[in-house]
Amino acid sequence: MRNALKVAKWEIKSNMKNKSFLIGLFLTPVLFLGFIFFGSLFGDSDNGGGTTQVFVQDQLGIFDSLEDTVEASELDWEMQTTDVSEENVENELESSDNTAYIFLDKRALNDGVIPVYTSEEVGPGFMNQVQTLSNPVKTLQMQQLGLSDEELAAVSMTIQFEETTSEELAAADESAETSESGGLFGEDPVQRLIPAAFAGIVLLSIVVSGMYIFQSASNEKKDKIAEIILSSVTPGELMQGKIIGYFGLGMIQAGVFLAFAIPIAVWKLDEPILEYLFVPESILLVVIAILGYFLFAALFVGVGATMADMSSAGNFQGMVMMLPFLPFIFFSPVFNEPSGVIAQIGTYIPFTTPGVLLLRLTVMEEWPWTEIIISLGILVVSIWILMKLAGKIFKTGILMYGKNATPAEIWKWIRA
Repeated sequence: MRNALKVAKWEIKSNMKNKSFLIGLFLTPVLFLGFIFFGSLFGDSDNGGGTTQVFVQDQLGIFDSLEDTVEASELDWEMQTTDVSEENVENELESSDNTAYIFLDKRALNDGVIPVYTSEEVGPGFMNQVQTLSNPVKTLQMQQLGLSDEELAAVSMTIQFEETTSEELAAADESAETSESGGLFGEDPVQRLIPAAFAGIVLLSIVVSGMYIFQSASNEKKDKIAEIILSSVTPGELMQGKIIGYFGLGMIQAGVFLAFAIPIAVWKLDEPILEYLFVPESILLVVIAILGYFLFAALFVGVGATMADMSSAGNFQGMVMMLPFLPFIFFSPVFNEPSGVIAQIGTYIPFTTPGVLLLRLTVMEEWPWTEIIISLGILVVSIWILMKLAGKIFKTGILMYGKNATPAEIWKWIRA
């Protein structure tokens, strides 16, 4: 084990001195978070990119009700009354930015029409927001019909049909017991999302770093230094050292990414991010992510030793490199029905277990502990089997030069 740790330390040091690795280490989170940040800026363009100045010519006497409605809807408007007529509104809009004029008169009561004039900077989303002002106008219409306050409340009430299935009834009975003891994460969906996103970042970072094992093993073969390395350590120690080393690099990548992401999340989201993150459930999610790394790392280190170099990777090696992204196939059915058959099948397939299980635990209010224990057992057994097989493949493949091994040759090495 001492030699394996020496190999791991050497892998970490050599990569940390690599300029391309260091650039990617810091540039990747900056670009990723930059796209999110700028996307949120452009996402506000529907409202004109800032506060909209709304002038109301109120001939109905309901301006106060309109202000209350806007405040309750949390619209980014600055409202005030105006005496500008419709004939002169064009001139006013030409000299104004992000401005709208609303004219409330008898046409609203008699014809149900309210003229709205907007400047060019006001986005199309503004007209959807204006629809919220219809309620005070309807209330005024009904008041003129002589309805009492109780009748006004009854007429204004929106009727909604809520469906509850038998499965939801059964789940409600079970969740009632859970809620009495505080539940797993609580009722806030963000509270469930934060630990899952943290585990997802850890999984993605260390799996991506694990894919570098392909390149590491093939480079050592290409440069013909594998024999020199194996003169000091055994093939098993070399393989273990690579797995541990790239696990450490993955955790460094995750740490750098989170160092950027957490302050931005605390700044942008009005949520106690750190309070949601440091909960016991996060430990299980991170354990799932780490087990996922060791599963794919065993696969990568074995298959990577069968490649002459990265540029000559065959179809078989290419398919292996795509396995970590297999859970994306299950994303839609798992998200829509996390307790469905497809979600359960994805949970029990070793190569999809980490991703599917993380997604399920994110969207499910109550965790299926029996399924979690079974899936973790499958994952641990699969890791042990793949480690054994990878050891046999690595022992022979690391010293094979000139060509990629075929699946038939790999099968012979496993059986030997």
